[in-house]
Amino acid sequence: MADLYSDPLATAQAAAQTLAAITGKEKHDVALVMGSGWISAADALGTPTHEFPATDLPGFLAPTVAGHGGVIRSYDLQGAHGTIRALVFLGRTHLYEGKGIEPVVHGVRTAVKAGCKAVVLTNACGGINRDFTVGQPVIIRDHISMTGVSPLIGADFVDLTDLYSKRIRTLLKEEDSTLAEGVYVHWRGPAYETPAEINMLRTLGADLVGI
Repeated sequence: MADLYSDPLATAQAAAQTLAAITGKEKHDVALVMGSGWISAADALGTPTHEFPATDLPGFLAPTVAGHGGVIRSYDLQGAHGTIRALVFLGRTHLYEGKGIEPVVHGVRTAVKAGCKAVVLTNACGGINRDFTVGQPVIIRDHISMTGVSPLIGADFVDLTDLYSKRIRTLLKEEDSTLAEGVYVHWRGPAYETPAEINMLRTLGADLVGI
């Protein structure tokens, strides 16, 4: 069996194959990763066709952070153009847990191997932009990584110009025109930022920060 650290892409492929076997669905269309405090929001999608521990799939680790359920759900949602098969991760692994970058990105890799063309990431994070208020939803339009690590290896360069899809962001704002957009900083953690670091990140152009 493929190992998450020695062959992460093969492990993601194995996880996608196991997912298909469990759900009876050859592929999924979209994935949602529900971060801290977002588990209850998934209930608004209705009743899943399948729900099982993430550890049933190769490469997934048990959750260690409060508010992360460690459960995967599969939904059949009715859209304007037919059924949309949605893959929902209730929880995720964080870089500050000390297990390396591979478990952090394994869910997204698995979703892509499972056929997902779009991935929606959610989290609860800190606001740096003084115009934002506590609890305000914000659409991420770009990011700055302060972790010093990347899941990408080799000389196969990736264009991140449209990483946060402008088309999807536009659709969201058509549903709610009050939604703000911002630049998200990925902080390594687990320590929160000092006041001086917050000022630095604001100077760099950040609106939000999370770990």
